[in-house]
Amino acid sequence: MQDIPTLKLLDPLKKVFEKFDIDYEVMRAILKVKLTMDGRRTPTMLAQNSQKKDKGNQFIKSLWLYVLFGLFMIPLLFIGEHYLFQMSMFFGMFTFFIMTSMISDFSSVLLDIRDRNILYPKPINRRTVSAAKMMHIIIYLGYLSIALVTIPLIVGLIRHGILFLLLAVINLIFINLFVVVLTTLFYFLILQFFDGEKLKDLINYVQIGLSLMIMVGYQLLARSFEIINLTITIEPQWWQVFIFPMWFAANMDLLLNQSTEGFYLLFAALSIIVPCTAIILYLKFNDMFEHSLQKLTYQGKSKGMKKAKWRKWLLQLFCRTQEERAFYRFASAMMKNERDFKLKAYPSLGFSIVIPFIFIFGVLGDNGEDLANSHTYLTIYFSLLVIPTIMLLMPYSVKYKGAWIYRTAPIIELKPIFSGTIKAFLVKLFLPPFLLLSLVFTFLYGLKIIPELIIVLLNAFTFVVICFAILKKAIPFTESFDQYTQTGNGIIAFFLMFLAGVFAILHYVSTIYPYGTYIYLGLAVLYLMVSWKVAFNIGWEKVIE
Repeated sequence: MQDIPTLKLLDPLKKVFEKFDIDYEVMRAILKVKLTMDGRRTPTMLAQNSQKKDKGNQFIKSLWLYVLFGLFMIPLLFIGEHYLFQMSMFFGMFTFFIMTSMISDFSSVLLDIRDRNILYPKPINRRTVSAAKMMHIIIYLGYLSIALVTIPLIVGLIRHGILFLLLAVINLIFINLFVVVLTTLFYFLILQFFDGEKLKDLINYVQIGLSLMIMVGYQLLARSFEIINLTITIEPQWWQVFIFPMWFAANMDLLLNQSTEGFYLLFAALSIIVPCTAIILYLKFNDMFEHSLQKLTYQGKSKGMKKAKWRKWLLQLFCRTQEERAFYRFASAMMKNERDFKLKAYPSLGFSIVIPFIFIFGVLGDNGEDLANSHTYLTIYFSLLVIPTIMLLMPYSVKYKGAWIYRTAPIIELKPIFSGTIKAFLVKLFLPPFLLLSLVFTFLYGLKIIPELIIVLLNAFTFVVICFAILKKAIPFTESFDQYTQTGNGIIAFFLMFLAGVFAILHYVSTIYPYGTYIYLGLAVLYLMVSWKVAFNIGWEKVIE
């Protein structure tokens, strides 16, 4: 097994790790195995005979997308010399990407308990095992950070000088550490009060809550400043203390502009004191955190199968065949019980709920009296952004080795498998937040938008079919999540999201013409019926590459 260049960067810190009672050589060996395994794809049972393994770490190969996102941060560096403003926005965008990745992609690593079974029986310091897990996450966040900010920081070096670059790099390192430690301590707090199935469910709801907090926090950050006649001003408010990107921007303004007002000094102090305190608390309570993870192994008591008659009637209405109903129930159970699936899916559900309101509140701030007569209800199309994310997750499962059941079962055609699974996703995950949004939108815009909401719902169903047609065909829940994290799925989801914008544009055009809404409604029904009928006629040869 070849050495990994990334680990050589840690070697100069060997004595630092050892001061914290961490066996560096053992931690390095564990990391070497983890990073080596990350670069290998797990072949699926259904495709094990002919699937070609991609060589190299696919996460690393997909980082060009974050390089692209980083380019959008460059204009912020040219907004005068008001470092509190430009760097608050810069660090805010950076925190958004880092924390989103931490919640959706790395929470499952943070809460992983498999190391306990393998390494704890060995004569290894448990703090070393925990440090290896933490460094595993930090290394990948480091890759992501480098991809995001390398080009902007080079521009910043040319624009503002070497001191700006050094301060920005130090602050970015602190933000990365703070995000990881803050997330860990937050989970630790949850683990103290709950256990078993309640804990697992609560952690998934926490994902949504954290996602909402990220979006709302970034909006509060943007509204902390006012631009009057091209002059940027800020009026200190008590709630700005909780927007931590402003802490790190304040210390740059303090050192580069010698801004010595009281709130600059307070924020700059918080940028050092709070992260350092959080790291100390993590080191102190880390053993207790790892011990608390044992609660995740408790399965709890099985719940009685109580089925209302109306649910049974709806199931028969939506799923016309026994096979489709069987796979609907199976997919519903998998989506409900798969913790890794929910850890990746639930944050996107949170984003789909909050993003439409963010755009609406922007309109309310300027001309709220015209809201009811505007077309801002089309922001509900942002709720469709969850569809590509969930569709990409459907082939994956922790229990993917049970895929042999598909071969042994008397399954003649795959259509009921795909259609039943997708209907389960629509009913269990997509419809609840969409109906909530529709209820609020009806209150804001009046009953007149009900036909518009019906069109959005029909377009959402059509969007699901299009995503299914474009994405790689795979039997649901038959591939390892290890494969998901290494395939650059974010790139695919990013481009599929543009298709949702196409539906929004077509919808807007239909509202311009008399009776255009109702004509578009009829066309949406017709296209959905045709596409749904033909899209799932997939043979076994299509899912085996």
